[in-house]
Amino acid sequence: MLGWLQLSDRINDRLLPTRLIVPYDPDMAGKERAAREAWRAIFDFIVATSAERNAALGRAGLTPNDARTLATIAPTAKGRSMRSLADEWRCDASTVTWMVDRLETRGLAERRPHPSDRRSRLVALTPAGDKLWSQIERAVYRPPRGLLELSARDLRSLRDAVINLPRGPRREAR
Repeated sequence: MLGWLQLSDRINDRLLPTRLIVPYDPDMAGKERAAREAWRAIFDFIVATSAERNAALGRAGLTPNDARTLATIAPTAKGRSMRSLADEWRCDASTVTWMVDRLETRGLAERRPHPSDRRSRLVALTPAGDKLWSQIERAVYRPPRGLLELSARDLRSLRDAVINLPRGPRREAR
């Protein structure tokens, strides 16, 4: 049930005039707490199982950032502009250059001219990069053992609860 919460200040135990009256949903406090608890459990599980994913990357000679770069570039055969990668990752263009250089040195990615902007370069996976990403993707997205210990019903509930969460950085209005 929605109510009203009166926010006031006290100085020397004297109630000052009300500064703001806002709608108050008593269920919101419970929702906030449940969200914190859920996020902590998800985060702790991701951290606890990171060794399995990092081992798969290590066998391929990749770092987590290398894998992130491959994963970001892989969905498009045409490639991604360096600027779009920097915007998505919210980092400096020089960081993208460094990450792409690492993959390019190994023959996993290549820079191509942008078809409509002579000042821009696109980054795309090479056939070797595409093949390696396919192998890594299977290993990285293999469910960790702890997840497989849940019942099928719990797994469906978990899937249904998280399926609509954002999958990438949210774009802020400019």
